[in-house]
Amino acid sequence: MKGTPTNKKRALIVGSGIGGPVAAMALQRAGIEAVVYEAYDAPADYAGLFLNIASNGLDVLRTLDIDVPARADGFPVSRMVMYSGTGKCLGEVANGIRLPDNTVSVIVKRGLLQRVLREEAESRGIRTEYGKRLDSYEIIGNGGGVIARFEDGSEVEGDLLVGADGVRSRVRRLLNPDSPRPSYTGLLSLGGYARGPRITPTPETQHFIFGSRAFFGYLVRETGEIWWFANVARPDKPSRKELSRVSSAQWKRRLLELFSGDPDLIGEIVESTRGEIGAYPIHDIPTAPAWHKGPAVLIGDAVHATSPNSGQGASMAVEDAIVLAKCLRDVLDTERAFLTYERSRRERVEKVVAYSRRIGQSKAVSNPVARWIRDQIMPFALKHFANTGSHAWLYTYHVDWDEKVAA
Repeated sequence: MKGTPTNKKRALIVGSGIGGPVAAMALQRAGIEAVVYEAYDAPADYAGLFLNIASNGLDVLRTLDIDVPARADGFPVSRMVMYSGTGKCLGEVANGIRLPDNTVSVIVKRGLLQRVLREEAESRGIRTEYGKRLDSYEIIGNGGGVIARFEDGSEVEGDLLVGADGVRSRVRRLLNPDSPRPSYTGLLSLGGYARGPRITPTPETQHFIFGSRAFFGYLVRETGEIWWFANVARPDKPSRKELSRVSSAQWKRRLLELFSGDPDLIGEIVESTRGEIGAYPIHDIPTAPAWHKGPAVLIGDAVHATSPNSGQGASMAVEDAIVLAKCLRDVLDTERAFLTYERSRRERVEKVVAYSRRIGQSKAVSNPVARWIRDQIMPFALKHFANTGSHAWLYTYHVDWDEKVAA
C-alpha cells in the first residue's frame, strides 16, 4: 500500500473503543502521529456482548492490514434467516457480500475485537493512555492546534483532536453544546451466551424470530455455544441504575413470559444461558449539525450513532476513520480537510442510521393485526427490497487508499 506522509501533525484521539485505534492506525499511515486517550483506567477487554462487522467494514480493516476474522475469533455470517412467531420462515437476506478472498461478514465479541485493535495499534508504536477522562479542550491561537485537559489535572497539546468517544461523547458536547442528545429508540436490547444440547450449529447463518411480543436473534457456533439477543419494546427509557438492579434470573423470567407461545427453542436458549444477561437501552443519533469545529472533529458513534439493527455501527466507525485520514493526508489545511471528510460521509451515514431505525420499528409489534400484516408482507419485501442488489449501496462501499482526495 502506498502512503504519502506529507504532514507531521499530532492527533489526540479521545476514546479507545473501535473507531479510536483504527483512526490512530489510519492517521499513522497518512504520516500523522496519533496518541489515544481512554477514560477508563484499564483496557475494556471484556466489555459488551457481540457485534456484527459487515463486509464493508472488513474491507476497510483489510486496507489497513488488520485481519479481524482470524484474530478476533470471528463467526462468519453470510446469511440471515427470518421466522415469524408461529415458526413460519419469512425469508432470508444476505449479510453483506463476499470479499475477493471469500471473506464474509463476521460476528465477534466486542471486548475481544477491542483487544485485537488495541494490540495491533500498540504493535505499530501507537500509545494508549488510560485514566484520561476528557474535561475540556482549548484552541491555541488562530488554528495553531489544541490543548486537551483531563480530569486528573493533566493536559496535552496536539494539532488536532478526534472525538471517537461514543454515543455519549464528551468531545461532541464541548464542540457544540447544542448538539443533539442520543435519541432513545423505544427498544431494550438483552443478550447472553448459552448452551442448548438439542440446538445444532448454524454455519454462516444467524436466525431471527419476530415473536408475538418481542424479537429474538441467535447463532450457534461449531462448539455448541449459542450467542443470542432479544429486543424488547419499552416506551419509557429506563436508567442505567434501574437496569443494574434487575438480576439475570429476573430477566430470564421476564423473557420466558414475553416469548411464551413463540417457538420453544427461544425458551430453551434463555433457560440454558450461563453467566450474566446484559441489558441496555438502544439509542441513535439521526443527525448532528456540527461534525467539526476548529481543530476538533468527530467520528463514529460520537457524531452519528446507529442502532444495532443494521449491524453497521462498527463498520461506519472504521469507514469514518480511514476517510478522515485520507482527507488529512491530501488536504493540508485541517479545517478544509474536516469539511471534505464531512461532505464525503454525511449522506451515507445518515441514510444508514435512518435505515437501521426503520428495521427496529418492525421488531416488537404488539398489535396482532399489525403482526399478521407484517408477516404477510415480509416474504415479498425480503425478496424484492432486501436482496443483494437493493443493499449494494450499503455493502459495496470501498475506500481506495491510493486515490487522492480532492478538497
